[in-house]
Amino acid sequence: MIKIDIDDREVKKELTRLAGRIQNRQPLMRKIAGVMHDAVEENFEQEGRPRWKPSKRAQRQGGKTLQDTGQMAASVAEKYDNDSALVGTNKKQAAIHQFGGKAGRGKKATIPARPVLKLTDSDLQEIKEAIKDYLKED
Repeated sequence: MIKIDIDDREVKKELTRLAGRIQNRQPLMRKIAGVMHDAVEENFEQEGRPRWKPSKRAQRQGGKTLQDTGQMAASVAEKYDNDSALVGTNKKQAAIHQFGGKAGRGKKATIPARPVLKLTDSDLQEIKEAIKDYLKED
């Protein structure tokens, strides 16, 4: 019989480290929430990615679409815990702007979708990199 001894202490040490990182995900979720929050701010700055249809108010008065008073952009907040990363707003008008639809008195106005809470492929890639980096950290 041939006996081969393998020193697996380093592998076990790395697996233990990785298991600890996976159990304590809050720092990762904080990073992901920050990436998503930055993405939403960029959506407001660039007036959509891809660009939104300009609002009639912005066309009439100048300025940026969905940024007349700045209240909706300022209301965007992030929240995270060990299991989730969230970004959203408590402004009731956000839903009609996000998804589009009928609005106003008698629902006579049609609001085009202007998705503020949207991530681009680049944003998603940044999240993937954050996950990889987190798992690699000591």
